[in-house]
Amino acid sequence: MTLIKSISGIRGTIGGPTNEGLTPVDAVKFAAAYGTWLIRRNNGKKSKVVIGRDARISGKMISDLVVSTLIGLGIDIVNLDLSTTPTVEIAVPLENAQGGIILTASHNPKQWNALKLLNEKGEFISGEDGAEVLKIAENEDFNFAEVDDLGKVVLDESYLQKHIDAILALPLVDKKAIAEADFSVVVDAVNSTGGIFVPALLRALGVTKITELYCDPTGHFPHNPEPLPEHLTDLSDAMIQNNAQVGITVDPDVDRLALVCEDGSMFGEEYTLVAVADYVLKHTPGPTVSNLSSTRALRDVTEEKGLVYAAAAVGEVNVVTKMKEIGAVIGGEGNGGIIYPELHYGRDSLVGIALILSHLAHENKTLSALRDSYPKYVISKNKIELTPSTNVDHILSEMANKYSNMEVDTTDGVKIYIEKEWVHLRKSNTEPIIRIYSESKTESAANQLAERIIKEIKELI
Repeated sequence: MTLIKSISGIRGTIGGPTNEGLTPVDAVKFAAAYGTWLIRRNNGKKSKVVIGRDARISGKMISDLVVSTLIGLGIDIVNLDLSTTPTVEIAVPLENAQGGIILTASHNPKQWNALKLLNEKGEFISGEDGAEVLKIAENEDFNFAEVDDLGKVVLDESYLQKHIDAILALPLVDKKAIAEADFSVVVDAVNSTGGIFVPALLRALGVTKITELYCDPTGHFPHNPEPLPEHLTDLSDAMIQNNAQVGITVDPDVDRLALVCEDGSMFGEEYTLVAVADYVLKHTPGPTVSNLSSTRALRDVTEEKGLVYAAAAVGEVNVVTKMKEIGAVIGGEGNGGIIYPELHYGRDSLVGIALILSHLAHENKTLSALRDSYPKYVISKNKIELTPSTNVDHILSEMANKYSNMEVDTTDGVKIYIEKEWVHLRKSNTEPIIRIYSESKTESAANQLAERIIKEIKELI
């Protein structure tokens, strides 16, 4: 059993002893800590929280526990029930709520669930705020409401349409061009809430040829729900069988978007953001942001247009902070996470789908041809295991010094740019390892770069 308490929320496997898995006791404890933090932040005034969940099997149980706990604190609830992470993020400010909780373990398998915590803007809480929530939970510093002050619950299932309407209202979403392109689309939603939201969005965009693959929101994932190539063989086969043009898959909470081309090949999760950014920049030039472990292709596409690219530390909250800092018009992460601030500051597969279909309709290309029009890079992901006594910070500092004649970024670990290649070294916060991500024009070159850096680190040790 696993329970991970972090500044962004609580994530764990269902069952087991308390404090070792995400048991009902742990769900209540952490919900109470978040609710207490929210009440204090709101100076004791009546507070409201938006709740939504993905379709995983434990979702209803965890949702009921969290909702009842917040009611017990005197907090009113707007319950979206089956929803998506970006939909809850949009709903929080529209409801004038003080916060939100999304019950989802994202791409983790079915035995996992989690509480993702939002502030009054519908954005993930900061590291400082998350640390305060953890402290409250550790001390069990709760004070529940008297019977006349209990919170109330309102079930609101209108936000599917509200989210779609907000996307359709965006100037860069060209519904007419999408409808005229008459795309044939296959959707793999891993039997979670994407099975409700993605087909509904496609129909609203004028797409009529939709093949639904695993779109029944039962929570019984038919394959590993992380949208990686090795998990998308059924979608790839369905593209060929249906002679389809666009393959779409999302993770269980619909904040990561991956595409499959008309020939069954992968568009590349790293390139979802690149393609959407290319479209956005052509119409609304401005800065872009991705995290330090994302492909260089976004930087290339941005700088080719004479615009500014900036890298942020890994983590959505860090990307959002950097986007606000430089006024980015588009940003995200290389895991298929699109953040389009014209709509909201959160990863949103639904707006990503609308923008990529608009782009594809304007370009009049196949999806594979669009992919091949971008600079080609391949990322290699490795790690080096260390002893608990190893001074990881010293090693990273030494590597930064060794390559001081190159472009080096120490925002989050050490990232070294070597011409068009890069290597990113990050220490784990939970185990004695250094994660080593490297990128080059080919897989073999990326692997060779990683091997070289690993050898140099071992020599330092």
